[in-house]
Amino acid sequence: MAARRITTRNARFQQWQAQLSNRRTRQREREFLIQGVRPLSQAVAHGWPLRALLYDADRPPTAWARELLASVEAEKIAMAPGLLAELGGKDEGVPELIGVAALPEDDLRRIPVGPGFLGVVFDRPTSPGNIGTIVRSADSFGAHGLVVTGHAADVYDPKAVRASTGSLFALPVVRSPGQREVDEWLAAAGDAGRAVTVVGTDENGTVDAADFDLTGPVLLVVGNETTGLSTAWRERCDAMVRIPMTGSASSLNAANAATVILYEAARQRSRARR
Repeated sequence: MAARRITTRNARFQQWQAQLSNRRTRQREREFLIQGVRPLSQAVAHGWPLRALLYDADRPPTAWARELLASVEAEKIAMAPGLLAELGGKDEGVPELIGVAALPEDDLRRIPVGPGFLGVVFDRPTSPGNIGTIVRSADSFGAHGLVVTGHAADVYDPKAVRASTGSLFALPVVRSPGQREVDEWLAAAGDAGRAVTVVGTDENGTVDAADFDLTGPVLLVVGNETTGLSTAWRERCDAMVRIPMTGSASSLNAANAATVILYEAARQRSRARR
């Protein structure tokens, strides 16, 4: 079944091990690891390009693993259990399969801007877990894509991939250097007759999210977990909305706030279709 076996900490194993913690290695090699049954199943279901499948050399595969090993066009590598466990990233024993996936291009044109467009910008996030959570929420509530801008945590960090629970492979996620590139993308959409309203989220917004029309083409902008939206994004937004809060908390976690606004957009759109 395998094109080769890996039983020692050879150069290739060390490369994959480095990808778990080193963003530069992931970027240089243009690949990252997929851990977990659901993320790997979602990657396969959505046609994500896989370069290799790593599996336990010492135990028979389950039906799920056997199907993937037989159907996925990728190099198959039988790996010593101890080495595979190190790449699994958890303390739950040896995983059945780990995928080695190719990084997609960071091209904003991967995100379709149609008449019912709903997108999200996450500006300068510091937590990969929050990125993964927003990806999951955006996928759940019908968004068409997520843009991560500025100096930010990595979309392909294992924590982000796990937190997305597979939604990373269903939703276009693009890293962008900053606001200028997003503006150029939006301008191109406007020239094609698909003008997008840019809506910022902030505790001091001028209108409650439920009172703002989110049924048209909208790009929601969520700020950094600590400092919120940058001055440049505040000035760029066409409107600033808030989530009304009645408890003692001063604000919501960025991923939680994004989830609430995405739900509100989905609720409004559902009602408008009735």
